Amino acid sequence: MPFFDLPLEQLEAFKPARTEPKDFDAFWASTLAEARAFPLNATFEAVAPEIKTLEIFDVTYNGFAGQPIKAWLVLPKQRDAKLPCVVEYIGYGGGRGLPIDHLGFSSAGFAFLIMDTRGQGTTWREGHTPDIETEPGNAQYPGFMTRGILKPSSYYYRRVFTDAVRAIEAAKAHPAVDGSRIAVTGGSQGGGISLAAAALDPSVNICMPEVPFLCAYRRATEMIDTFPYAEISNYVKVHRTQLETVFNTLSYFDGVNFAARASSKALFSVGLMDTICPPSTVYAAYNHWQGAKEMRVYPYNNHEGGQNVHFLEKIRFLNANWS
Repeated sequence: MPFFDLPLEQLEAFKPARTEPKDFDAFWASTLAEARAFPLNATFEAVAPEIKTLEIFDVTYNGFAGQPIKAWLVLPKQRDAKLPCVVEYIGYGGGRGLPIDHLGFSSAGFAFLIMDTRGQGTTWREGHTPDIETEPGNAQYPGFMTRGILKPSSYYYRRVFTDAVRAIEAAKAHPAVDGSRIAVTGGSQGGGISLAAAALDPSVNICMPEVPFLCAYRRATEMIDTFPYAEISNYVKVHRTQLETVFNTLSYFDGVNFAARASSKALFSVGLMDTICPPSTVYAAYNHWQGAKEMRVYPYNNHEGGQNVHFLEKIRFLNANWS
């Protein structure tokens, strides 16, 4: 795919006006307060003794509406003090998989927790957490992007973003984790979730979103016809009278609006040929980010971004900021 978005020099200056509901902050404050009315009840069951250099735990904690969410926690066995922790969120359609999938960050000396994404985990890696809806939703286009989209209170990502904040709390509940050094990360959907988590939980001091999804929804749907954004396009193609209702709901979940509230240090990445998350949607969030920030640009890459090259960039960024 050739370059199709703005030239890089224009992307670096691209800072579109934000569309934000007046009760954005109140909505999220009440949402998190409702979730925290339930005990966290984080449990850690030791598993995978075959992995000799790491300790691995099957984690369960209470997320949105007190519903149980699964995760893995991976720790280096050799440690002399509490560890900084990386909390990771997963790309669209994937689940937490198996512990063996997640040894990289702990091999570099960090505590690592990866959250299962409710309802997902059948497209490319298995998941173990159902999505339990708490109020009736609307008819939806297949997938998750339009589940409950006619009201912010019923929208799918209200549950996911709340789970994400509670995942940070679950990580900090383990005695091996240094709660003053928390990073969030993820690619694509996981990058979008990390933007929300960093804005909603002030204990996060590093955010590392890779080719983030869930940003500048309207621009994305007007530029591309690829999935998952096309789920939204196809929904409003049929539900023609619901267009503004849909985008009003999405404004509560836009990574650009979360970026404008986030003060942690950030390392973003972008693929300039990305036809899934157009580069300008990534830069819209990056340029609104309030904390210190860096961008890694992969000019000839699509949505795969920097892959393992970028993983090493993240390790270096953590070491530079947590030394």
